[in-house]
Amino acid sequence: MVSDEFDVKRHILYFKHEILNNEEANELLERYKITKKKLPSIKKSDPGLSGLNAKVGDIVRIRRKSPTAGESFYYRVVVNG
Repeated sequence: MVSDEFDVKRHILYFKHEILNNEEANELLERYKITKKKLPSIKKSDPGLSGLNAKVGDIVRIRRKSPTAGESFYYRVVVNG
């Protein structure tokens, strides 16, 4: 039996999403002298967050691979939606 569900995490353009723990989140905010309100947002319903049990207010690190930059990190705060 073949499932009709699409698993975004198996797609070639998917980038790894991970929730920062409190210590990592505080270090990030301190390093850049910002608050969570200054970070770009990502909706709790975003397919990239499936299976992560993300809560509103969590900070998510997105690891992107690039042929020129190697690996880069992007940060988003989880919002309702």
